Amino acid sequence: MTKNNILKGVFLVGLGATSYGMLATFVKLAYDEGFTTAEVTSSQFILGIIGILIVNAFQKSTTKEIVEKATSKNIFQLMLAGTSLGMTSVFYYLCVKYIDVSIAIVLLMQTVWMGVLLEWILDKKAPSTQKIISVVIVLIGTILATNLINNQNTIDFTGVFWGILAAASFTTTMFTANRVATRISSAQRSLYMLLGGAIIVFCFGLFTQTTPYNFEIFMKWGIFLALFGTIIPPLLMNAGFPITGIGLGSIVSALELPVSVLMAFIILNETVVLWQWIGIVLILIAIVIMNINFRKK
Repeated sequence: MTKNNILKGVFLVGLGATSYGMLATFVKLAYDEGFTTAEVTSSQFILGIIGILIVNAFQKSTTKEIVEKATSKNIFQLMLAGTSLGMTSVFYYLCVKYIDVSIAIVLLMQTVWMGVLLEWILDKKAPSTQKIISVVIVLIGTILATNLINNQNTIDFTGVFWGILAAASFTTTMFTANRVATRISSAQRSLYMLLGGAIIVFCFGLFTQTTPYNFEIFMKWGIFLALFGTIIPPLLMNAGFPITGIGLGSIVSALELPVSVLMAFIILNETVVLWQWIGIVLILIAIVIMNINFRKK
């Protein structure tokens, strides 16, 4: 594979991760304007599904190759897997409601050690020393990045609870997304997973929306949320990961963390102290250690 191809893959994955990193800031701004979590999540999924439907139709009309269609079994499996995607959005946006974006994204990055744990439980595969070292570094980095030692009295632990749940559901999403119906196109897989996630989002909205639904969310923030949360990142990452490989792709996708913190720092004027930056760097180092092959020459 040429160097230019690898750079192209890095660019695509990096751009997708950057899009994800901007998402929480948009949610926080929507909250500041009085929109609810149900309005934010439902607008994102509705417009996201419409966007992916357009992408599927475009691919179908332009490609000359025969695209494998999803079977009813594939659709059921993908929609079931997609429910965790819906839960991730709901839990993460609830988390952002109670705590700073710069802390919420650190909690979401706990997928690093949760993924190792899930792999150990489901595959009966004990983690390597390399992964154990990475997990320890992530935990130390998390303590610093959330400023837990100096900030215990001001952190809303309701937000921490939702953040940990978001990380757990996101770990499930990543684990199942790489194993379910992998032979069909990424656009089809994204569509059915979004439909599964939409069921969770709509049920959440049905039980929590106590005020009249504000349809202004669709024009004000829904388009941004759909583009940067459900349309652009999956398409770019699905295009970039086959080029970079899982190891390099995972390292590049960690850009989501510093981008999210920088957005919160610049746009939301959140306070991010030196210890938090050190913690963020440690988490990034842990992701590199976990995904790099030290034996490869």
